[in-house]
Amino acid sequence: MIKEIEEKVNYCLNCKVKPCSLKGCPLNNHIPDFIQALKKEEYLEAYKILSETTVLPGVCGKICPHEKQCQGSCIRGIKGEPVSIGELEAYTFDKVHELGYHLSDCYEKVEKNDKKVAIIGGGPAGLTCAAFLAKEGYGVTIYEKYDYLGGLLMFGIPEFRLPKEIVENTVKDILDLGIEVKYNQEIEKDFTLKDIENEYDAIFLSIGANCSSKMGVEGEDLEGVYGGNELLEYNLHPDYTGKKVIVTGGGNVAMDCARTINKLGAKEVTVVYRRAEEQMPAEKKEIADAKAEGIKFAFQNNIVKILGSEKVEKVELIKTKLIQKEGDSRLSPVNIENSNYQVDVDYIVMALGSKPQEYVKDLRLDLNKWGNIQVDEEYKTSNPKVYAGGDLVGMKGTVAWAARSGREAAKNIIKNI
Repeated sequence: MIKEIEEKVNYCLNCKVKPCSLKGCPLNNHIPDFIQALKKEEYLEAYKILSETTVLPGVCGKICPHEKQCQGSCIRGIKGEPVSIGELEAYTFDKVHELGYHLSDCYEKVEKNDKKVAIIGGGPAGLTCAAFLAKEGYGVTIYEKYDYLGGLLMFGIPEFRLPKEIVENTVKDILDLGIEVKYNQEIEKDFTLKDIENEYDAIFLSIGANCSSKMGVEGEDLEGVYGGNELLEYNLHPDYTGKKVIVTGGGNVAMDCARTINKLGAKEVTVVYRRAEEQMPAEKKEIADAKAEGIKFAFQNNIVKILGSEKVEKVELIKTKLIQKEGDSRLSPVNIENSNYQVDVDYIVMALGSKPQEYVKDLRLDLNKWGNIQVDEEYKTSNPKVYAGGDLVGMKGTVAWAARSGREAAKNIIKNI
């Protein structure tokens, strides 16, 4: 074990209360236990411990908001730096693959049963659900609209944050559990729920919700205004060379967009956020990295109008002040009258959150007021044969939360069919 990793392993107190696992990690990974196995250089054992609760350690170790999740609850972090849990999780995944081990080495082989489950969508929730079903002997078929699996892990998250090799190794490990895949199959285009409902004992929907939310301002339909989610997913960027770009939003998608656009040669990239920096939902590390790369930030600014004849030419912004509204613990941004100003801009990217595709309304399943599929505590929809998870049902927008929904849905499918 290299010295740097050894020091980080030994830094863990292996405390009895385990807040990193029970409070911080959405998947409740057995964090001190896998670190103790690493300490003994029992790499496969560390991987087995992680694989009890997750099949995405290589991914989550790289991109989870560790400061807000596991590391944010670490006892060590109260008076100093927390244990580098994410780095150790990623190291475990890399090390076992270097040694030739795979996910299938973590589970006892079981006989296949006659139950069949369809997974619609091969992102984090779908892959996790598929893996936890397959390891218990269920016949699993993934229907995927692209010719690759991974969903946003493959193209929605930039290479500099999540190397494609990690996603590819993760997907291969999961498929090696005995999972069938039907590629280039998009629901409501190539097949419907009704087409396959009688073929399977249960169906799990995990098609995501990757339509960018709009700002609701004049000019947002002009040429040159893009949704951040679509830019990242489809990788269909315009030529940013020598251009000024504004990215509006404060989450990790906004940081990913800004950093990607900057790396693609933009003259100037500015992130506009209507609250203060300390209120940004993006990870501190992502904000710091963006600043280090030369990206500008306009905090407490709000876009009120986009100007141009056919394409974007200028944007009108307004300053905001933060006030405490009655009954609300969070400071809310309020526009400051007569503080409007205009700046020249070539492109605007909206990274303000996302919503499900329009065709979700055609699935004949109950939706909540935000347009997400309504599920009960077992992730079951209004159709008792159909389950759903991930962003599609409005889970918190991290990979770990999506994976948790897939894992828990698998457990309930096993219980009910």
